[in-house]
Amino acid sequence: MLEIRNAKPEDLERIAQVEAASFPAEEAADKKTLEGRLNVYPNHFWLLERDGKLVSMVDGLVSNSEELLDSFYADPSLHDENGKWQMLFGVETVPEFRKRGYASILMKEVIKDCVNDSRKGIILNCKEEYVPFYERLGFKKTGEAKSEHGGKHWYRMIMDLENRE
Repeated sequence: MLEIRNAKPEDLERIAQVEAASFPAEEAADKKTLEGRLNVYPNHFWLLERDGKLVSMVDGLVSNSEELLDSFYADPSLHDENGKWQMLFGVETVPEFRKRGYASILMKEVIKDCVNDSRKGIILNCKEEYVPFYERLGFKKTGEAKSEHGGKHWYRMIMDLENRE
């Protein structure tokens, strides 16, 4: 059985495990960073569980900035619940559950929640190989991201929720 819900403080250990399994060390948030985020904006952690096991997760803060800034990753105090843009830091699925559609299911829930919260849109940065996944969900690639996160090359993806087709 699948369940989608927002995170609670007691989910920290499992969230940290999914993060570590999903990203290279230079890109992954450590447990302390995740705890800080979870303490400030737990309602911006979406969790997908299958039979009680956390298999996919999405998280990020809300801001009025139209760029996902590197400073957002480390400083949860930059979250503005009344901001217009939902920033996404990670769309993660545990390796053994990938290629089964869980990330897409969860992202559709994130999009729905952002519409319900009257967000202007959703912004994320991704590597080249993930651009087609986000385009299938309705994101548009707008060029190179102004990010040096993890020492990688990123592309800015945006979903305009006010002018969706």
